[in-house]
Amino acid sequence: MKKVVIALIVLLGVCLQHNAQQTPAPAQDGAISITGATAHLGDGTLIENATIVFENGKITAIAADATVKGTEIDASGKHVYPGFIAPNKSLGLIEVNAVRASNDQDEIGDIIPHVRSLIAYNAESKVVESMRPNGVLIGQITPQGGRISGTSSIVQFDAWNWEDAAIKVDDGIHLRWPSTFRAGRWWMGEDPGYKPNDKYEEQVTEITTFLTGAKAYGKGASKEMNPAFAAMKGVFDGSQKLYLYADNERQIIDGIQMAKNQGVSQIVLVGGYHAHKVVDFLKENSIPVLVQFTHQLPVFDHEDYDLPYKLPKLLLDAGILVALQNGEASNFQTRNLPFYAGQVAGQGLDKEQAVQLITGNSAKILGIDDTYGTLAIGKSATLFVSEGDALDMRSNQLTHAFIDGRAISLETHQTKLWKRYMKKYEGK
Repeated sequence: MKKVVIALIVLLGVCLQHNAQQTPAPAQDGAISITGATAHLGDGTLIENATIVFENGKITAIAADATVKGTEIDASGKHVYPGFIAPNKSLGLIEVNAVRASNDQDEIGDIIPHVRSLIAYNAESKVVESMRPNGVLIGQITPQGGRISGTSSIVQFDAWNWEDAAIKVDDGIHLRWPSTFRAGRWWMGEDPGYKPNDKYEEQVTEITTFLTGAKAYGKGASKEMNPAFAAMKGVFDGSQKLYLYADNERQIIDGIQMAKNQGVSQIVLVGGYHAHKVVDFLKENSIPVLVQFTHQLPVFDHEDYDLPYKLPKLLLDAGILVALQNGEASNFQTRNLPFYAGQVAGQGLDKEQAVQLITGNSAKILGIDDTYGTLAIGKSATLFVSEGDALDMRSNQLTHAFIDGRAISLETHQTKLWKRYMKKYEGK
């Protein structure tokens, strides 16, 4: 019996070693220079034949004639980009959808702003690891479900634990505004078409009542401890953003006006499917938009077939600050974020503006642009080198990637399988 137990322990150790995530990279040791590359700075600027130098995790020089220091990486003919940023994802909160024990993205309750996603974040998630080979190096880890889902945090994707991963802790609260229409539940014999939501006003009143109570609580109106009210303090004092999920015109206008009336100063619209119809209102209130991913069909039959593809461009052309997110898609599809941006470039958007949708603009909206999102002197050396255009799935082949100057591994379970089966079929 003892031998059987020992054998099982050894076998378990071998399996864990085989399936474990890549060990996080050590701190940068010595200067690194990337030379000869086309540098996409993430702010709309392009530098040909650039030299990028970084030390101690920070960029110290970036120019066509910068002096080379330390270890040189010859990137002639290649492209350098800031690490791509994925807002509004539950990465690291769920590993296998069918295994309840691995699912921490949706907690019990409808109004739970005090639920913090960060402390449930699994830095060793194999799904998180699979983001890096496509250049997605930073994410906003966001709880799902309910009316007020909880509090998100922003992390980088190469860490031992959530404490090491955190870039910005508790950056915002996520409010899912009620829909003005609802689809019939066909499985219960209802007409599957859209009908007005007869509980809309009741649901709005519920939100307004909660925010009113939370605001009063923050002013010391009650001595009784209320975790949900206490968690809302940041959206009223401006230290946190309110991420408002809304799609049609009435939802957008009602949600923003209510939040403004309650004294919320930092509001980000998430989704915004019909945001192009209320651009003047959004500009008047200085509302940025985290628009939904582009690879989808239009919701209504009367809409342009390519509306989801061109929506980011419509908003940018109107002067709105826009970034891409794919919150409604499965977590593993987050690795396709650069190709969603490439789709917008296919609709006529300038290629460097398309890069901004997942770099500089994302950083501005999430409030981390002082350190991440663009390639600039003094900012974090969170970047990668690609063989070609990173917005094109045919040519986005990474050769190097760095997070805060640390050279990270690009090996994942998927790349191992790819190499294994490529050998099989190359031999035929």
